[in-house]
Amino acid sequence: MVHIRNIALPDFPLLLAPMEDVSDPPFRAVCKQGGADLMYTEFVSSEGLIRAAAKSRQKLDVFDYERPIGIQLFGSDVDTMGECARISTVAGPDLIDINYGCPVKQVACKGAGAALLRDIPKMVAMTEAVVKATHLPVTVKTRLGWDESTKNVEEVAERLQDIGIEALTVHGRTRVQMYKGDADWRLIAAIKNNPRIRIPIFGNGDIDSPEKAVEYKNRYGVDGIMIGRAAIGYPWIFREIKHFVATGEKLAPPTLEERVQACVMHFEKSIEWKGPKLGIFEMRRHYAHYFKGLVGAKQWRTQLVEAGTPDEVRAILATIAQSEAVYA
Repeated sequence: MVHIRNIALPDFPLLLAPMEDVSDPPFRAVCKQGGADLMYTEFVSSEGLIRAAAKSRQKLDVFDYERPIGIQLFGSDVDTMGECARISTVAGPDLIDINYGCPVKQVACKGAGAALLRDIPKMVAMTEAVVKATHLPVTVKTRLGWDESTKNVEEVAERLQDIGIEALTVHGRTRVQMYKGDADWRLIAAIKNNPRIRIPIFGNGDIDSPEKAVEYKNRYGVDGIMIGRAAIGYPWIFREIKHFVATGEKLAPPTLEERVQACVMHFEKSIEWKGPKLGIFEMRRHYAHYFKGLVGAKQWRTQLVEAGTPDEVRAILATIAQSEAVYA
């Protein structure tokens, strides 16, 4: 088993990445059912949380069926991050995670997320403030470095472990790369093979199939992997990887009925958590993913996006489930 202090995970655990405007409780529910072993909230802004911004506060919602679940924080001020960790601890997660990897301008240009890769002393001070502010395990997600000339993640791993983090996830790209090109896992393997490193090391980037998950597991020796974009509209990625790791055989893809059932569950959780109006609106971004490759999908997606009430959405999804549509 893999342990993050008192949190026991299975061998080679599969983690769901924190994704802004995606990894909310409804999405996490379908991924948990699909086999995710450890999940994280969307990024929570420390400044927004201190200001008691409604959106930031709502992101602290965690539910027992999600456990183990971590709240992920980002920010640019050391003291504010410490206070944010104290507030987040009260919400009852299983761990606190710090985001030192988000590459988007709105985050990095404000000195948060991946920007901290250009100021390691501040990153260390911020991490120490969070560790001291909570009794929960603290983990970190980061990148290889800011750019090709500053790939400093090996130093980051040692220094953050020394001040008390209990697991590290590394995305195999620099901030400058954003999400372009292929993720490079060689430095992730170097951290895992460093005799000084005692904490679990998880790899992230480009895992979109059971075959690639096993290939990277064997090649790079990480303790587990984090999956992000590949899980959007396809929560079965977790069970498929687990089955392939255990047996070397591929599972059959989900049936149309299974896809509709997952979409229905996601939709019902969405309107339950966000209310009918916002729940319907925000589900619209997910339909294309659930029904990607379905013959005639454009027609169904158009109807779902135009539906204005929960009952209309339910009726359309029921019609899809009863149809003879197939995946190309």
